Amino acid sequence: MFDKKIYIERRNRLKKLCKHGVIVLPGNQKSPRNYKGNDYNFDQDSNFLYYFGIDIPNLIGVIDIDKNKEYIFGTDYTLDDIVWMGEQKLLKSFAQDSGVENFIELKEFDSFASSLLKEEKRILILPQYRGETILHLSKAFGLDPMRINDYASETLIKAVVDQRNIKSELEIKEIENAVNITREMHLEAMKVTKPGIKEYEVVAALEAVAAKHNATTSFFTIFTKNGQTLHNHFHGNTLKDGDSVILDCGARNINGYCGDMTTSFPVNGKFSPRQKDIYSLLIEMFDTAEKMIKPGINYKDVHLEISRVLTKGMIKRGLMKGDVDKAVSAGAHAIFMPHGLGHMLGLDVHDMEGLGEDYVGYDKFPRDPQFGLNALRLARDLKPGFVFTVEPGIYFIPELIKRWKTADKFTEFLNYDAIETYCDFGGMRYEGDFLITETGARRLGEKMPKYPQEIEEIMNK
Repeated sequence: MFDKKIYIERRNRLKKLCKHGVIVLPGNQKSPRNYKGNDYNFDQDSNFLYYFGIDIPNLIGVIDIDKNKEYIFGTDYTLDDIVWMGEQKLLKSFAQDSGVENFIELKEFDSFASSLLKEEKRILILPQYRGETILHLSKAFGLDPMRINDYASETLIKAVVDQRNIKSELEIKEIENAVNITREMHLEAMKVTKPGIKEYEVVAALEAVAAKHNATTSFFTIFTKNGQTLHNHFHGNTLKDGDSVILDCGARNINGYCGDMTTSFPVNGKFSPRQKDIYSLLIEMFDTAEKMIKPGINYKDVHLEISRVLTKGMIKRGLMKGDVDKAVSAGAHAIFMPHGLGHMLGLDVHDMEGLGEDYVGYDKFPRDPQFGLNALRLARDLKPGFVFTVEPGIYFIPELIKRWKTADKFTEFLNYDAIETYCDFGGMRYEGDFLITETGARRLGEKMPKYPQEIEEIMNK
């Protein structure tokens, strides 16, 4: 938890952006794995954490703009709780640490909500994703739980996005801490990976690094030799000589901030000629993006430029043909990269995605429905204070190749016979985390291995 002045300033700014009404920001509850008391690891709702800083379950924050009052609702600890958990700091004290003087028992929330309705107050809530929260808010405010997000305030969504998209110096420091833990996780994976080991053994080793720093993972670790499946969460394969792997993982530090990086490397510590060739093209795409990003440039333009680099590279290798610009405009290159170049990063690994990707990542134009572009999460003009990922990928997805070939799709651009010779290749992805500065951009964290020789050197120490 930071100094209370930070949370007070954040809430005051939110009040100015929303102007009037009552903002209701519920925190998360514990979520049982199979029965009450045997819970999943607790992750606080990122919006509650941003505005109140209290990393404790079953709280609701309220900001009454009209009366200039703020409240925390919660159930303070009983003697039974203390017996099982030890002596605990009162929740009222946590509220005061956040700069909130009014602490009210959670059992009073429904009557508080009823009074707001009688006063015909403007109630501002964000989109919800937890079943318990949806049911509680629906009951308290008389809403249809099946349509809860229809009641979400666009004004509040836009205000939160406007505020949270620009990271403070303190936040940048926290994200960089998470990025450095993430870096260490990747380096550990490179050191322990070898032929004959199970994927889950590598996952265990890299996630132990996060635990060593009193951190957790920012999302479910992707580590697989089947990189053609973009989000492959299966860890049961035995790694073999000649395999390459994708590792996409991140740390979530003690204050809730996330890192997110992806690396691709050979299991035996030495890129084969074909692996090195495709990997070199991947890094050319990454380097192109890194050189382009700066204040004022639209991230969709960066995505399209690295798509041209990909297309030129595939033409050079005989897998594509024709005019580069026409191929990219048509979307033919998306057979190799069917996702966007990156996403915002902060208290969520896909920052504020729960509020709606288009609110977070778009402002000047709508999302393009074209295959590949429809998965582009960030297409804003970049501004100082933005923290986001650069994440190009190259994949050979057998089923996608088969379906496009059968449909005679983009035959003027794609050499299917040549592409099919790569159907056993899998896929590669590389991702780094960046901050937009006043004059350019900076990759966050300590130096990360990127080029083939750097990765091979680490794996063969």
